Amino acid sequence: MTNRTLGVCYYPEHWPEDIWAEDARRMAETGLTWVRIGEFAWSRMEPIEGAYDFDWLDRAIEVLGAAGLKVILGTPTATPPIWVVEKHPDMLAIDDQGHPRKFGSRRHYCFSHLGYRTECTRIVTKLAERYGGNPHIAAWQIDNEYGCHQSVLSYSEAARAGFRDWLAQKYQSPDALNRAWGNVFWSMEYGDFAQVDLPNLTVTEPNPSHELDFRRYSSDQVVAFNKLQTDILRAHTDAPLIHNYMGRVLEFDHFDVGADLDIASWDSYPIGFLSDRMDAEPDHIRRFLRQGDPDCQAFHHDLYRAVGAVRGGGAVHTGRLWVMEQQPGPVNWAPHNPAPLPGMPRLWAWEAFAHGAETVCFFRWRQVPFAQEQMHAGLLRPDSEPAPALAEAAQIATEIADMPETETASAPVALVFDYASSWAWKTQPQGADFEYFHLALSTYRALRRNGLSVDVVSSDIADLSAYAMVVAPGLATIPAPLLDALGRYEGIALVGPRSNSKTFDMAIPVPLPPALPGLDTTVSLVESLPPGVEVPLSGGALIRWVERLEGSAEVVLRCDDGHPALVRSGGLHYLAGWPNDATFAQIVGDLAGAAGLEAFDMPPGVRRRDTGSHRFWFNYNSEAVSVAGHSIPAAGVHWERRSG
Repeated sequence: MTNRTLGVCYYPEHWPEDIWAEDARRMAETGLTWVRIGEFAWSRMEPIEGAYDFDWLDRAIEVLGAAGLKVILGTPTATPPIWVVEKHPDMLAIDDQGHPRKFGSRRHYCFSHLGYRTECTRIVTKLAERYGGNPHIAAWQIDNEYGCHQSVLSYSEAARAGFRDWLAQKYQSPDALNRAWGNVFWSMEYGDFAQVDLPNLTVTEPNPSHELDFRRYSSDQVVAFNKLQTDILRAHTDAPLIHNYMGRVLEFDHFDVGADLDIASWDSYPIGFLSDRMDAEPDHIRRFLRQGDPDCQAFHHDLYRAVGAVRGGGAVHTGRLWVMEQQPGPVNWAPHNPAPLPGMPRLWAWEAFAHGAETVCFFRWRQVPFAQEQMHAGLLRPDSEPAPALAEAAQIATEIADMPETETASAPVALVFDYASSWAWKTQPQGADFEYFHLALSTYRALRRNGLSVDVVSSDIADLSAYAMVVAPGLATIPAPLLDALGRYEGIALVGPRSNSKTFDMAIPVPLPPALPGLDTTVSLVESLPPGVEVPLSGGALIRWVERLEGSAEVVLRCDDGHPALVRSGGLHYLAGWPNDATFAQIVGDLAGAAGLEAFDMPPGVRRRDTGSHRFWFNYNSEAVSVAGHSIPAAGVHWERRSG
């Protein structure tokens, strides 16, 4: 059962203390339950080394708690103060051109720097000791938005030393590394791990095996940095530990980080992401300029619900999802920053709840009149008058109170997602616009256009029997347990394109891909296509990526030139290309029908999500829509109790 709540992000250090109590009263009056504080306040907690000032934080927590609010306390390690940088000038991350990521904003640290980790250990320990038993602290947030601002990959001296040690532990000998990387090519062989540099500033592209290992190493540093803090907090509190992930940040493995946390949350900025992170066509941006992409938020909800899941024995159990930051109005950081249509903050919140979110927190309470985010809207204007989203937050709170707890449920379709595949295709895209995120989102969009509810699952899943249909696009290397599960699976599976086409060491495997159990098909040739070029097939087209297949597998779809586009053996299908959106939706709809699922041709801009007890309809259009006997207003949401 899911009990939904609302919250807000608040920065008491930004405001005079004499308005804190009034702010807290208004938050509670609006219907908010949670308030997040502290994640950027290190300079106020420890203005100089060893001189701590927590008195102001004590008072802020007491004021908020006295108003009935539950506090999420953030560890402040995303914004080390200037004295930390002066003490450790080499703690700054270095970009791939050799430039330091300097002090003056945030996330200005290298995950590999051991001296900085020591500073983090000290401040987090102080917070844990002081607030671990505080009755008003009901959750903790670790750091803030790992990977935002391209801050995972660092080419610093600390990273170089750490990477060499990581390689030595992994390979044990330079000869083993040379064999794994194929360093006989271009005379790249090493005689000592101390000779291995970082894979940047090379004349042409570095060895892809070298780059992929560096990406793996960099992900491991995020995991270790996060675990350092969770280990400290676990010793002092039983409150849940959370991190707020960001949208379309794939440079580290969120499943690995999530293994040390209790709840996965993410920061949802639908309009900001549309223009800043979606690489969408101009017509698509114009249509959804004030609403956001109809599938981007839902995809991330399902992904992070999976990241927050407890995994064991190859199965996936109930995951915990929050939205730690929800866009309430125009943001400040996208190329262009339009305001949401009236109703969109409400729609976004209910869509999060429909996808399993327990809590949605708006960012932020009051628009700040200074510094980098002064153009970012809040629930209040800088003069403390209500901004448009305040009334929508209050409406959502009333609706939550009127709706009894609703059951969550597993979806009938699983989409397998794998961060290492993103690293592989970043390393060797072969086509300038081949990106794993967009392939996964295109697949997810095709499912949603057919009205299907989706669970995202990790590639470590070893039991697919809970699902009527499984889709696995672009997995560079399919782990053996998943391959075995596909061989046993009795439902409908769609694998590809570009699946199982690399070894773990980033080489072409022999036998050639996809090497799927019981499916006699081999990829004999691949080609990437520039924008505007299509390979036509019956009723549709392939774009970006096309494969040529050999073998005796049954052909389901052919390209107009006679080459197979979709083949199968029983319920196991392989897709030999990247379909355009309409073609992808048609393929998925046909397979869903074969799986016994109800595929519903959704009107453009309308999406559906089933929970265990309710069916939700979301209208991302700027005009009202009639669907399945329901009239859904522009930027509106409708729900109904499911029968049975």
